[in-house]
Amino acid sequence: MALIILAHPDIDKSFANKTIMEALREKAPGIEIRNIANLYPDYKIVAQAEQEALLRHHTIIFQYPFYWYNMPAILKHWFDVVFEYQFAYGSRGDKLKGKNFVPSFTVGAPEKEYYTLGEHHFHVNEFCKNLEQTAYYAQMNYISPVYFHGTSLAAGYTENDIKCKAKEHAAKLMALIETLK
Repeated sequence: MALIILAHPDIDKSFANKTIMEALREKAPGIEIRNIANLYPDYKIVAQAEQEALLRHHTIIFQYPFYWYNMPAILKHWFDVVFEYQFAYGSRGDKLKGKNFVPSFTVGAPEKEYYTLGEHHFHVNEFCKNLEQTAYYAQMNYISPVYFHGTSLAAGYTENDIKCKAKEHAAKLMALIETLK
């Protein structure tokens, strides 16, 4: 099955990411989920434990909320610690070669704000170039991101709207996981 690196700093307060995780646990009980904010609240990530989890799976999904045009700090730190020299890159750093790298995230703002070059100025995929380069450098198969817009109550979305979109998102991930087997 797949591994999900869940990087939401406060999953219990999330409508979107929490619903995605609940749907995946229900529909695919074989998925391994590593909630790194719960595992490492002090940010003292254990590289060996995380690397062993990565080695057990062919498809790795990085699930997180899109914060300030990037990933949450704990996920960036996770990459800094786990994707180390001679594991993810370097002359012997081929441990992730051929594995699937799937960014999966939620975006608070409406879709039109990114696709019409509204107030956010760039398309969402342009903010994912660092992820694509990370996958490339680690010799992984970069899979186009799975994401949806409209997760912010401040933008006028209701809790029900967000949860419905999140369930659709989980279904897309399940379908993707099936194709990547």
